[in-house]
Amino acid sequence: MTIAGTSVITLLLVLLAGVGAGFVGYAVGASSLVSYPALLALGIPPVLSNTTNTVGVVGTGFGGCLSARRELSGHRTRVVIYAVIGVLGGVIGGLLLLELPPEVFEYLVPPLILFSALIIALNPRERAHARDAVGSALGPTSAQAREAAVNAAAHPKDDVRRDPWWMWLGISFVGIYSGYFGAGAGTLALAMLDVGRIGPFHEINALKTVVGFGANVTASVMFIVRGSVNWPFAVALCAGCFIGSYIAPPVTRRIPAKVMRAAAVIAGVILAVKLGWSTYL
Repeated sequence: MTIAGTSVITLLLVLLAGVGAGFVGYAVGASSLVSYPALLALGIPPVLSNTTNTVGVVGTGFGGCLSARRELSGHRTRVVIYAVIGVLGGVIGGLLLLELPPEVFEYLVPPLILFSALIIALNPRERAHARDAVGSALGPTSAQAREAAVNAAAHPKDDVRRDPWWMWLGISFVGIYSGYFGAGAGTLALAMLDVGRIGPFHEINALKTVVGFGANVTASVMFIVRGSVNWPFAVALCAGCFIGSYIAPPVTRRIPAKVMRAAAVIAGVILAVKLGWSTYL
C-alpha cells in the first residue's frame, strides 16, 4: 500500500524518526541529528533531506512555544525581537541553502554536524540549570533581596537594553544557521542566552525555542514555495516530532541527563565521520 507514491512502511519509519527527533530535541536540543540522517538513509538527496527536515521539525517548535507561554511571560519584547531575528535569519539561511551549489552544502554538512555534537558535549543547558539550582538552594540574604528588588524596579525583566551586544550577534547567527542547517541550533542559542545571563534556565530555554521556531517557519515557507520539499516525508516527520516532544518530559525524568547527552554526542560524531568519509575521500 502506498500514499502519494510512498509506501506506508517507509512513512511509518519516517514517523518513528520524527518521534526520536522530537524526543532528542526536547532532551538535548538537537532533533536534526536524528531526523536528518534518517532521511538520508531512506535515499533522499542531502539538500532535499535538509529542506524536508526543516519543514518536519516545525512541529517541535510549535509545540514548544505553546507549552512555554508561562515561561515567556514578562519577556514580551524579547519574544518579538527574537521572533523577528528568527524570521530574518530563516530567510537568509534558506536563501543560502537554495542558491549555493549542492556540493557546497554536502561539503559543509560534516563539520556542521560535528560542531553541533561539540555544542551538546559542552552542555550549556546543564550548566544553566545547575547555576539556578545552586542559587535556589543557597537562597538570597536580606541585603541581596533588597538589592534585587531595587534592580527589578529600576530594570524590568523585559529591559533588553541590559543585554550584551555580542549576544544579539550570536542570536542572529543562530537564526541564519537554523535556516541553513539547524542541527544543534537550539543548544547553541541556549548557550548564547546562558552566557548573556538573560534569566533562569526555564526562561532562556523557552526563549531559544522562539528563535528556532521563527527561523524554521520562514525557511519552510521558502522551501515550500520553491517546491523543494518531499511532502509525504515532511508530514510524517512533523507528526512524529509532535509525538516525541509530547512524551519526552515524563521519560527523560527517569534517564540521567549525562546518558542522553552522551548518546547525542556519539551519534553526531559517528554521523560526521561517516558523511565526511563519503564526501571528502
